[in-house]
Amino acid sequence: MTRGQIILIGGEKGGVGKSTITTNIAVEMSYRKAEVMIIDTDPQKTSINWIDRRNELIETGNLNVPRISGVSKDGNVKDIIKDFVTKYDLVLIDASGRDSQSLRTALTVADKFYCPIRASQADLETLPHICKIIEAARDFNENLMSKAIISCAPTNPLINEVEDAKSLLSDFTEYLGLAKIFIRDRKVYRDALLQGKGVVELDNIKALDEIKNLVNEILECN
Repeated sequence: MTRGQIILIGGEKGGVGKSTITTNIAVEMSYRKAEVMIIDTDPQKTSINWIDRRNELIETGNLNVPRISGVSKDGNVKDIIKDFVTKYDLVLIDASGRDSQSLRTALTVADKFYCPIRASQADLETLPHICKIIEAARDFNENLMSKAIISCAPTNPLINEVEDAKSLLSDFTEYLGLAKIFIRDRKVYRDALLQGKGVVELDNIKALDEIKNLVNEILECN
């Protein structure tokens, strides 16, 4: 039986763009002919609410775009992930911004784990604990690949937060690499989330390039 790919987006901080990254990866992959399932483990259900808005527009004929499937599930998500990965090309898990059972059980079966972080001291201070969680998960999932994604990065090139974050992340490379592509703090991401769309369906070329390049990097990483 053909098996899809499992990608987990999560971490210990809320408000870092996990759902934004999850939904935009889902849209871009759907245009690459992948059947995508999102498992939203966050009580806020941001990804599920986005799917509901998207499906409502599709069903009323106001949006001609690929449909994306999704479910809300908390707690032990290992079995539901293993079930969906036999039915979909890509299973994306949008994990809540905290150390949780859903995050830890998803890590035991995920192929790739991406941890969005802001280039801020408060976010960077969560990394030692995230690395301990990854270390524990690799006792059950030795092939787990894990990387940080710098998210909500300043659009002003004169602000050096990203370079500072890169320097601090170099201390954690044993457990957490750094994605080459980072996501800027652009209004179009918030607009897309509210409209049930991905930025590749809007007209901001910079955001479109960020997502396309991020997906390319994810697919190329082994």
